[in-house]
Amino acid sequence: MSAAPDHRLPVAVLRPVRGHHAFEACVEQLATAIRLGVYPLGTTLPAERDLAEQLAVSRATLREAMAALRQAGLVETRRGRGGGTVVTLKPRYASGRRAARMTAAQRRDWFDALEFRRIVEPGAAALAARAELDDARREQLETALAAVTRARRPADHRQADSRFHLTVAALSDSPRVIEAVTSVQATLHEMLLAIPVLGRNIGHSDRQHGAVVKAILAGDADRARRVMEEHCDDTAALLRGLVG
Repeated sequence: MSAAPDHRLPVAVLRPVRGHHAFEACVEQLATAIRLGVYPLGTTLPAERDLAEQLAVSRATLREAMAALRQAGLVETRRGRGGGTVVTLKPRYASGRRAARMTAAQRRDWFDALEFRRIVEPGAAALAARAELDDARREQLETALAAVTRARRPADHRQADSRFHLTVAALSDSPRVIEAVTSVQATLHEMLLAIPVLGRNIGHSDRQHGAVVKAILAGDADRARRVMEEHCDDTAALLRGLVG
């Protein structure tokens, strides 16, 4: 028999979402609350209206976050009398099931990679923006961006995404930066395989890629760094929630 939820805990744990990253923040907070037992296995989540109010997001954003949790196998929606969104904690992907069995040391290594990424990739973007880019290198960056935007299959998009980030690193002209970005992208690839492909996040990611390219081509190092930091933060929020 599942434990009954302590109705005081969600009030303490779930916080209003701020800024332009409501979807990722909603997924992170709700997934973390589920994994930590704030909403125990077998219990029904509060009504959509109540959760949206507590997180201070629109009901449309809340629905997209709940869809992400369903895709990840953390919850399922049951119809009919007594239905609702029920906590199941059943990862649907083999890679997600493997992630659930990771040791504490392996998990720490994954999340250390996310912290490292937030240092090196924004730095790479800033260096690329400061570089003197000739027409061929500017075209290289724009081509990498176009490839991500055009990719439709998840596997193609994941590889195009990696190539985009490696292209930004290559424009830094720093072998150590390129090595560091290659390392974090390899770990990131493993982590992203453990979660479902989320259309809302892909669209948001593509827009951020475009903003990074615009800043680099304009030579605006501060903006290139800032947008890449936001991009890294949003990806990390999803991974902390769905893999954590």
